[in-house]
Amino acid sequence: MFNRLSGADVFAEDLLFATLDPTMREFPLPGYDKAILSDTVGFVSDLPTQLVAAFRATLEEVSAADIVVHVRDISHEASDAQTRDVRKILADLGVSEEAGEGPPVIEAWNKIDKISVDDPQYIRISSRLPENVCAISAETGAGVDALVSLMAKTLSEGYKTEQVMVAASDGKLMAWLHENGRVLSSEQESDNLIVAVEMSPRNWGRYNALH
Repeated sequence: MFNRLSGADVFAEDLLFATLDPTMREFPLPGYDKAILSDTVGFVSDLPTQLVAAFRATLEEVSAADIVVHVRDISHEASDAQTRDVRKILADLGVSEEAGEGPPVIEAWNKIDKISVDDPQYIRISSRLPENVCAISAETGAGVDALVSLMAKTLSEGYKTEQVMVAASDGKLMAWLHENGRVLSSEQESDNLIVAVEMSPRNWGRYNALH
């Protein structure tokens, strides 16, 4: 599962959000049987105190994702400031690549179609981008294929395949393996299953903690 996060300012009317619940949908990702996209609410600045707890609660699942996609409005004049806010909140949630905590984070610099050659940001998006960044336009579709490829590549980095023994009657553990990794093969041996599974180092750590 992976999360998309977006940075935004508050444009307050009567309600800030219709709902704080993230939208879940199946997403085609090359090399994976199934990926689930969890589309969270956008980050906001100067959030009213009464909404802080609810806002953070809806983002807690970010720490359980396999990858976080931070979608930035790169055409916004405060894009960098918004990003600093996002990173601070992610760090508070235990997601910090600098500290080696949580899932990997990649950035999608969105709205490149809004940037003209006269815009100061034009040089930035035209230069060589960091390895974890893709410049895209959700409006025109530019760069989206490259973003999907980057997501698949990032997810596969560090993955390793191991064989584990699971009791044939342990349907719960088998379901966990299917949910958190790729079950490549399964052979029955007496009352057990010899299962070959490909998972990220993070999920192997979670698996080992189950025993």
